[in-house]
Amino acid sequence: AAASAPRARAAAASRACPYLDTVHRAVLDFDFEKCCSVSLSPHNVYACLVCGKYFQGRGPSTHAYTHALEASHHVFLRLDDGKAYCLPDGYEIEDASLDDVRFALAPRFTREEARNTSVLKQWRRGLDGSEYLPGAVGLNNLKHTTYANATLQAFARVEPLRVFFLNEQEKASETRNEKKRVGVLASRFGELTRKMWNPRAFKGQVSPHEFMRAVVASSSGAFKVDQPADPVDFMQWLMHALHRETRRHGGGSVVDDCFAGEMEVVTAGEPDETKDAASKDAAEVSDVSVSVKRTVTPFRMLALDLPPPPLFQDAMEKNIIPQVPIADLLRKYDGATATPTPRGGMRTFTFTKLPKYLVVHHKRFTKNAFFREKNPTIVTFPIGGRPLRLADHVPVPVDPRTNEPEASSYDLVANVCHDGAADSGSFRAQVFHRADGNWYDARDLAVDEVLPQQVALTETYVQIWERRQTDAAPRRAEEEDVFGLGDLGGGDDAMET
Repeated sequence: AAASAPRARAAAASRACPYLDTVHRAVLDFDFEKCCSVSLSPHNVYACLVCGKYFQGRGPSTHAYTHALEASHHVFLRLDDGKAYCLPDGYEIEDASLDDVRFALAPRFTREEARNTSVLKQWRRGLDGSEYLPGAVGLNNLKHTTYANATLQAFARVEPLRVFFLNEQEKASETRNEKKRVGVLASRFGELTRKMWNPRAFKGQVSPHEFMRAVVASSSGAFKVDQPADPVDFMQWLMHALHRETRRHGGGSVVDDCFAGEMEVVTAGEPDETKDAASKDAAEVSDVSVSVKRTVTPFRMLALDLPPPPLFQDAMEKNIIPQVPIADLLRKYDGATATPTPRGGMRTFTFTKLPKYLVVHHKRFTKNAFFREKNPTIVTFPIGGRPLRLADHVPVPVDPRTNEPEASSYDLVANVCHDGAADSGSFRAQVFHRADGNWYDARDLAVDEVLPQQVALTETYVQIWERRQTDAAPRRAEEEDVFGLGDLGGGDDAMET
């Protein structure tokens, strides 16, 4: 009975802490590295819910205990598990009023809530009174991380990838691999994804601080916070790294489920040499009589070559920006257009498996021994509810069950573009929020609604297209509207049937 009395008093105190009114939610920010502000230790760290600073420990002679005595700040939150304590008394605080703080520290989604991110329009208001839309929040530019911010905004549009990390499936036993960095990058990517879609956040911005620290460590310094990088290189590396850390025991990963496609590469005219070691993962069939090599190669990103801009312009053409339809660029993969190879041969490409999400890289930059050049050509593409139907431009695989071409209609969901000169410009992402039905321009912290026609006028660099389950009807050439402007003339021709 004597031993139960102190426990009863502690339990009563934990439910009636007199310092809960001192919690200042406006200063709380759980995006930064979780380490003590005094010792810089990342172990056993507590956040002071009064001033927002991080301190280590909670026992006597620890930094958190000292801070509680010196500043009279008594409510602390353990960052590992979200438990709250009152210092220097030392008892645990059990109060539902701190649930919103715990949710801001580590957002949680049910399976239904994760699926509804593409359906429910959830405008929210932060503590400062500003409105924000979960999934269309700004990302802090740490110094030169516009390349990473644009990539993260684009990947947030990939629904299977988003739902996977909102449900914390990267922590499941079938994807956890203890031998490879314990999934640190996937864990940080999942935390950042859940914060970007947090409907109960205290503010409408997120800082990718911990994610970028994991990127620097996982890439061995190839991508840094204080050095600009190419979004294409970063996107390819991130897809490979997430595939490695979320790979299932039976093979495959959520990355392959979203982005993996295959194409047949036919190479002719090259000298016969020993097969390169890099081709061991591809299925090869050689025809020696005609010196033709057929290779089925997987891909996660499709490269499209922009035509070179005109070298000379007269006085009337100096203000004209060259344009090219995306249909012309796709002819590279029609199985008939030949592309020269570095070894003197010719190569053609044909799709044999279409991915659920098609990532397209428009090769806008060229680099030589002296400087880096940028191709200003504008690529025109369908937008505003009109899909890109690959079957109208290139051969597509045939469904063996119906003996009909597979569905090949894609809708644009993300567009990463470049502004400025080749060496001093910046990247931004224009993303489609399916639940809201609008396009948003995300330039680091600034997120603004834009018209679909404005997306079509940018110097696009990387695009993500989502495949429809059912194919759209073939589009006639005379119906082509490259900028999505619709019928603005209203002349006599518009009335003809």
